[in-house]
Order: sequence, then C-alpha cells, then structure tokens
Amino acid sequence: MTPSFTPSPQQKLWIERWQRFSATVVRYFHLYAGWLVGISWKRFVLLSLALLIGVNVLKNLPPFTWHISETVEERDRGAERRQAKLEAEAKKAADKARKAVENSEKKKEADKGVHYEIKVDERGVRIQPVRPAASEAAGQDGGDDNAAVSIDFPKSAKPEDVRSAIEAAKDKLSQLKQEAEEVKEAQEAAAQAQQALQEAADEVAGSQTHRRVTVVQLGDSLVDLAMLWILASAVIKGIYKGRIQAEVKAAQATENAEAEALKRQVVEARMAAMQAQVEPHFLFNTLASIDHLIEVDPPTASKMQKNLIALLRASMPTMREANASGAVRDLGRELAVIRPYLEILKMRMEERLQTEIDVPEGLMSAEFPPMMIQGLVENAIKHGLEPKAEGGSLKVKAEIVHGKLAVTVADTGLGFGRAATSGTGVGLANIRERLQLLHGSRASVTVTENQPSGTVVTITVPYRSRNDEGVAA
Repeated sequence: MTPSFTPSPQQKLWIERWQRFSATVVRYFHLYAGWLVGISWKRFVLLSLALLIGVNVLKNLPPFTWHISETVEERDRGAERRQAKLEAEAKKAADKARKAVENSEKKKEADKGVHYEIKVDERGVRIQPVRPAASEAAGQDGGDDNAAVSIDFPKSAKPEDVRSAIEAAKDKLSQLKQEAEEVKEAQEAAAQAQQALQEAADEVAGSQTHRRVTVVQLGDSLVDLAMLWILASAVIKGIYKGRIQAEVKAAQATENAEAEALKRQVVEARMAAMQAQVEPHFLFNTLASIDHLIEVDPPTASKMQKNLIALLRASMPTMREANASGAVRDLGRELAVIRPYLEILKMRMEERLQTEIDVPEGLMSAEFPPMMIQGLVENAIKHGLEPKAEGGSLKVKAEIVHGKLAVTVADTGLGFGRAATSGTGVGLANIRERLQLLHGSRASVTVTENQPSGTVVTITVPYRSRNDEGVAA
C-alpha cells in the first residue's frame, strides 16, 4: 500500500502561492488573448512596428547600454626596439657630426687672424694664408697645407698651360667647398637623428599608458525579445480567435436549441390552450344534444353517446402526446379521432353536413403530428359550414405527392375569412410554427380557395412510416 503524501505547512504555503500565481497568469493571458482577437490585423501590424521602433531607440539608452572607461598601463616591446635602434643611429650620426664640427672648429681656430696673399712670379700664381706669429707654431704642428692654393705655370708659359693650372685650382676650391658641405650635412643628420630619437621616446612613453573604453549593451536582446513577442502574439491571435469562434458557435447553438425548445413549448402551450377552449364547448354541446335526443330519439342519442365515448377514448392520448416535445403519431390514430367527431357533427347538423374520408390503408401507418387534422376540421365546420344556411360537404384526403405525405381538408363552406365567425388565423399560425419546429423547411401549409366555394387547406410533411422502425420510406 502506497503511503499518502502529506505536505508540511511550509509546502502548503508554497503550493497556495503557486496556485494563485498560475491563476493570475492564466487570467491575464486570457485578457491579453481576448484583446488581441478584438483588434484587427492591420492594427496589430502597426502596433508591432511601433514596438520594434521603440525597442531600437531604447536599446542605445541607459540602463540598457552604458560605457565603462579605464586606463591601461602596458609596454610596447616593438616601440622599445625601435627606440634602441634609433638611439644607436643617432649616436653614430652625432659622433660623425661632432668630428666634422671639431675639424671645422680647428680650421676656424687655425684660420683665425689669417689673411691670404697672392703672388705671381715666373713660377705661377700663389694663393696662401699668412698666419700671425703666435699661430705659426700651431700651424706648423696641425696646419693643413691644403689651405694654400698654388697655380703653377710651366716654363714654357703657354696660355693653354695657364688655363690648365687655373682649372686645377678650381678643382681644389671645389674640394674645399665639398668638405664644408659634408660638415653641414653631418650637422643636419645629427639634428634629424636627435629629433627621431625624441619621437621614439615619446612613442614609447605614449605606449606605456592608454585609455580603454568598454561598451556594455544589454539592449541588443530587447530586439530579439520584441520579435519573439510579436510572433507569439500572432500565433495566439490566430489560435485563440478560432477557439473563441468555436465557443461562440457552441454558445449560439445552445442558445438556438434552448430558443427552439422554448418556442416549441410556447406553441404546444398555445395548442393546448386552444384545445382546452374547443373541447369543452364541443363536449357541452354534444352532451346537450344527447340529453335532448334521449327524450325525442333515444336510438340516435345512444349512437351519439357511443361516438362521444369513442372520440374521448381516441383524443385523450392524443392530447397528452401533443404536449410532448416533438411528438408524432401515425395517421390512423388521428383519423380515429376525426371519424367519431364528424359522426357527432353529422347528427347535430343532420342533412346540412356530408363528410368523406379518403385515406388509403397503406398510409394509415404514416407519421403525422397530432391534433393538426382535428384543428383543420374544427375550423372548417365552425367558420365555413355551420354559418352557411344550406351547409355543405367536408372531405379529408391523404396521398403521396413528390415523395411527401400531403393531407388535405376541403370544405364547401363560405370560404376563408368570409364568415361572421371568422377566426384570427392563430390556429393556422400555430400549425405552421409546429411544422417548422418539427421538420423545418421540409414541411408546409397551403391555403387555397375551393370551387365553387369553400377552402382547401393542405399540410405537407416528409413521408415516414412507423412500420419501418424509424427508417425513411
């Protein structure tokens, strides 16, 4: 035997909370689904677009997106290597420039106070510096003999030789000028190397620290959530609409069924009320006739009494079944009520009433709603034949027309609506309503004029035989 589970008080509390929460969720879901069904698809699309636009705007704003700034210290090894290489090159360029500057300074010191003199003799042209006495010793020690420019003339002293000597002097001067330019270039290279060295140092210093900004974006998921919400809403709108429509149809069907049942009850109540009004009047008149005939014509009184008993025996079950919803009887039992009724009327009206019942034996088992033929016969006698002085004839006929059962009550009375005792048509209206409830559009009631006078009323219903055990003929 499995032991029963008994939750603790704490577990009961959580179960109750969960039940309340689930009930709230379900209630709000139905509210939202009902709202979705209530709006049109056009409005749904517009609201979806507005939601997407709003989400795309909000995702870039706090608290969905924010920036985090931080300073990061790190060394760039490549920049350090470039700085070391530039330092070595700058050092070489500086040494070279320093040597060139030192040589230039030495020459300047050596040439300080020196002037040049030009001598022309038979040997040629001499351009040489003349140093003061204080600097002669220094000139002798470190002086450069190249500072003097000599243009030698050959002994022949031809002009061509003189020009050659002048060109040689020019070459010497160009060489001196080139040396001065090399010194200048060395100085410029040293300055550029120093500048490159400073830039490398700045690059290394800048690479050591830098500012890093981190962007945190939680709003990117908002767009996905919005799309998921829109798709889920579209599915709910489509499915829930079908469910609501089914519920509405079921409610309408139930309401229609209840309305039909109520309508049927109203019609049957009307028929019962009419029967309650007709039967006592007919019964009292018949009993009065029997009482009169007992004194003047006992055999006829006895015959009328037997017909009254037969009528009551046949009509009482018919009245009870007529009040049952959807009740039907066979045509033979309906005629069992009509025959004694007509016999009694014939005794009362004597020669003023002739009757005929033309119903084949094979149609006696056909289904037919109760009390309808009796109502038509009563109307024909009361409003058509009794008011007519000479009376007339009444015929009840049944036949199959286009696969349906047609029962006709024809009289030769005054005609429909022409008698002073003409009714209001409520009886025919009730018959139509009963047929509509029982058979719908498959049944009908037609009223036409009879020739040469009177009225013909025909009731048409689907032909079904009670001998076929409910199977349509």
